[in-house]
Amino acid sequence: MSIDAVTLAILKGRLEQIADEMDATLFRSAFNPIIAEAHDASHGIYDADTGETMVQGKSGLPIFVGVMAFAVKAVIDKAAKSGGVHEGDVWIFNDPYDGGTHLSDFRLVKPVFRNGRVFCFLASVGHWHDVGGNVPGNYNPVATESFQEGMLIPPVKLYDKGEWRQDIVDILSANSRLPLSLYGDLNGQINALELGEKRIHALIDEYSDVTVADCLVELKARAAQMMRAQIASLPSGTVSAEDFLDNDGIVDEPLKIALDLTIDGDRMVMDFSRSSPACAGPVNISRSTTIAACYVALKHIFGDVPANAGVLEPVEFRIAGDSLLSVKAPKPVGGYTETILRLIDVVFEAVAKIAPDEAMACAYGTINALSLAGHRANGQRWVMFSFFGGGHGAHGHGDGLNHGNAPISTATIPPLEILEAAYPVCFTQWALRPDSGGPGEYRGGLGAIYEIELLEEKADVFLFGERGKFPPRGVAGGGDAATNRFIYEQDDGVHEPPMVSKMIGIQLKKGQKVRLETPGGGGHGDPARRAPEAIARDVRLGYVSAEAAAATYGYEGNEPEGRQ
Repeated sequence: MSIDAVTLAILKGRLEQIADEMDATLFRSAFNPIIAEAHDASHGIYDADTGETMVQGKSGLPIFVGVMAFAVKAVIDKAAKSGGVHEGDVWIFNDPYDGGTHLSDFRLVKPVFRNGRVFCFLASVGHWHDVGGNVPGNYNPVATESFQEGMLIPPVKLYDKGEWRQDIVDILSANSRLPLSLYGDLNGQINALELGEKRIHALIDEYSDVTVADCLVELKARAAQMMRAQIASLPSGTVSAEDFLDNDGIVDEPLKIALDLTIDGDRMVMDFSRSSPACAGPVNISRSTTIAACYVALKHIFGDVPANAGVLEPVEFRIAGDSLLSVKAPKPVGGYTETILRLIDVVFEAVAKIAPDEAMACAYGTINALSLAGHRANGQRWVMFSFFGGGHGAHGHGDGLNHGNAPISTATIPPLEILEAAYPVCFTQWALRPDSGGPGEYRGGLGAIYEIELLEEKADVFLFGERGKFPPRGVAGGGDAATNRFIYEQDDGVHEPPMVSKMIGIQLKKGQKVRLETPGGGGHGDPARRAPEAIARDVRLGYVSAEAAAATYGYEGNEPEGRQ
């Protein structure tokens, strides 16, 4: 490759900045708080021929960037059958089986033309507030087919050779409980793509088509080379790990996610063949989503490797065709977030067996998708959808993060002030959850407590969570974290869901509350090796109760007996 190192570094930064600017444009213009405040969206630059990820932004969700490679390829394939790709085209869709995640995530794909040919694709994905289906906010824990989760739009043209198609927008708007929010988010994504195209042209005009194209090829090649080197540094052989989902929301039986991880020189095989078959409920995911989740897990472990398609070049995937990790329509997939979090957990657990110093313990493992919906006194519909945080796993260099965001993303938990301003609710508690982090030489991060009071006359509540039965695990001798807990008030007292972490149709009255107590992260290393001053600090700050410290670490209010 003829490109010099200095030019390559400059172009890498400039390309990443383009993706970052697209992220920022959407975050600032979106109507719904899940995009505007929580940053549940992403942008990237993709290969003109294969759709592979070339560049991703630092602020968007990594899971989206990974799965969007399949989405762009879906557009390339669709265009090949329907007249090709033209300048001014913009494709839109949310098909979760064809380069998607779940129906709430709408994708826009735009080709960038240079000299009459496609130079690259730009893509935008964002989580829309409501796209129909049986449950406001679309996290339906009892769905048995995708038709109960929302509208499904295959790849269609939103712009055809630069011509806006109002009929497509009319269809989208007619299928949402919140069409104004939908319209605002859609236009935010369009603006992000237009800005990205403008910046790409400016960059190419400055450095030339050939130089920028060479840069993209070289960045992918270097990522693949670095990934091979990282894999080659691990001991050869096969290790296995498995973990479980609580249930599928329909049948109260656990579902297994199993990984047999093989290191063979500079190649890695990720074999999920022993995982449970497709289930009735909505914790299934597509093959593309499974691969994207593994991409995120590997990037957590090998953080120095550039984030592009080269990461997966030396990795082989084996996923059974009837697995809950490779389903096709119309199997429900609305709770994909819960399953990919467990996927990341088993990757962490497997790597911990061969490289404990590099591995992290399991994070809290659920986004706790919670929806409250009703009508205001003036008849206006309102839908509050949000996700919530928990503790991250400890690692070989320190404690886990308290009250963090899910490791599938860089999304932030929406501020309570924003949620209270937008919806008729009041947070009566928003706090760290003591004793929720797994013990270890390095302690897992703490989960959180969220208590929400309804201020309107009545509302319906829906919860889609996980980790109610199977705690986030520690690694390298570390202990498990606390499990998830959800309770809600009714006239006859306090209740918990029969399915532990999933429920629909909870009817609240004014003044009644729902309460989430989220899991912490797993611990890392033998708890007996934890520094006495770290234990004392945990107790002083209220992270660990004196009783738990005594039981777990032998703590007696000063340096424990026998410690050096």
